[in-house]
Amino acid sequence: MRPLLISALVRVLALLPLSVAHGLGAMIGRCIHTLPTPVRRVTDINLNLSFPERTQDWRTRTARASLIETGKSVAEAAYLWRASAPRITTLVRSSTGQAVMDAAIAQHRGVILAAPHLGSWELCGLYSTTLGTITSLYRPPRLAALEPLMRAGREHTGARLVPTETHGIKALVRALNERQMVGILPDQVPHPGNGVYAPFFGIDSYTMGLVSRLARKRRVPVIFMYAERLGKARGFVIHYRRAGDDIYDPDPVIAATALNASVEQMVRECPTQYGWSYKRFKDRPPGAAQFY
Repeated sequence: MRPLLISALVRVLALLPLSVAHGLGAMIGRCIHTLPTPVRRVTDINLNLSFPERTQDWRTRTARASLIETGKSVAEAAYLWRASAPRITTLVRSSTGQAVMDAAIAQHRGVILAAPHLGSWELCGLYSTTLGTITSLYRPPRLAALEPLMRAGREHTGARLVPTETHGIKALVRALNERQMVGILPDQVPHPGNGVYAPFFGIDSYTMGLVSRLARKRRVPVIFMYAERLGKARGFVIHYRRAGDDIYDPDPVIAATALNASVEQMVRECPTQYGWSYKRFKDRPPGAAQFY
């Protein structure tokens, strides 16, 4: 019964106009911010840790705006999962750094697209299929009934999804060997043993080494991207940034530091659209105090 209810809810949300979905998501976000919820608590902790130099008023306003944007992100997912490829394309109003992305594709080495939890990462994956073949890594959701819906939605414009397991990593390697694109969420906390501690907003954070390992062998271009959500459901702006050369460094800490620096730069450009409710700092160095 539960899978059927979830499927029905997703299908109903998919029928809503994007403006209505965003309005519903914004309402949910305001409620979460108003109530003493765990999501509000994690958001406040992360902003306090990441922006100690800012005033409390700024952090409170940013927390509220972030939760509203998170609500929009959740509500718009069903819409995007059902939108046609032409509709996805029309939702992208403009882009910055397009020349960087075009140059990366022109090298014919494959491309690693790193899209953090910023703006609409769902749109990033769907839109990237207009540029070429892409294989994207995903972590199966805790709610098992949601997985087939999520996979079908993310793959319906031509992407291929592979899980964060050994065979999924091998699929990424094969895709790069065939000079294709791969998509990764670079700010996801990796499984134990698959990362190193590197600074993110000045905090030693457990950071994946996968991006640099995949890129290093053939110096595959690494492009960071995010889809900034425009107000009043007017669409999105895609931003592309090329990673610095340190991401190819054989020292995993140096490479991870470069990865985090690229993510942080983008987050600082658009802090209200980052997923501050994600427990990015949950894995702490041995002996360090826990934040959550």
